[in-house]
Amino acid sequence: MLHITECPRDAMQGIKEPIATDTKIAYLSKLMQAGFPVIDAGSFVSATAIPQMADTAKVFDAIMEVQTESEILAIVANQRGAEDAAAHKRVSVLGYPFSVSETFQLRNTNATIDASFDRIRAILEITAKNQKQLRVYLSMAFGNPYGDVWNEQLVGEMALKMNNLGIRSLALADTIGNSTPELISSLFSTIRKALPAETELSLHLHSRPEAVFEKMDAAWDAGCRHIDSAILGFGGCPMAGDTLTGNMATETLLAWCAQRGIGHGINLEILSEARAMAGQIFHSVA
Repeated sequence: MLHITECPRDAMQGIKEPIATDTKIAYLSKLMQAGFPVIDAGSFVSATAIPQMADTAKVFDAIMEVQTESEILAIVANQRGAEDAAAHKRVSVLGYPFSVSETFQLRNTNATIDASFDRIRAILEITAKNQKQLRVYLSMAFGNPYGDVWNEQLVGEMALKMNNLGIRSLALADTIGNSTPELISSLFSTIRKALPAETELSLHLHSRPEAVFEKMDAAWDAGCRHIDSAILGFGGCPMAGDTLTGNMATETLLAWCAQRGIGHGINLEILSEARAMAGQIFHSVA
């Protein structure tokens, strides 16, 4: 069984043209009805840095009555954002974007790696107090464009430090889309073996469409059972640079599942409706 986190927040956040709040509510409601286990739906971060997400609290208020088993994930970058996210009843999971690259950590959260460890400790206290989960993303896990030191051993050390802090949900993120099947297989399997069995280890891969099948073959065969994707393959971090490789497209991911005979639990009829909505939303603002 493949557990898919759908990422409308990642798909929307880099779009400069404002998407109407009512449109976000309708789209997110449809995704919840489709049955995704987790939906990365919004963020409690600076509206100056990510203006598209300024209405996250209003969107979350509006979906309180949607009947769903989907857990809602909200990205936070500091304690204030964590407090706001944890106070919202619809939010089940907080996501913190940690980075293996010092340059990207500063660009993305205005904090050093050392300061980010302190933030994670504080956010863990907040999530424990509010009975929420914390997922940490290891951004730039497959390399970076800045010339910062990177190697598999360094990523492994970061993962173990997260484990020692008590993190039980960790995502290896290919922020700039430069992973290869060989690197995915090596890095994921090595870190999977080093972490406790109860730790949920997932992949957030940005990829060209034609590379999705070979990357997923490598990920699945290395033991990956949790993956992030976004309908139509939109998305990418606006702090990473000007040329972005999009998310894995959910529809391509499900085509791979069909080819391999792997279950996913997504309602394909409702997903088709969501895909039609996504086509209108993203093509109208692209």
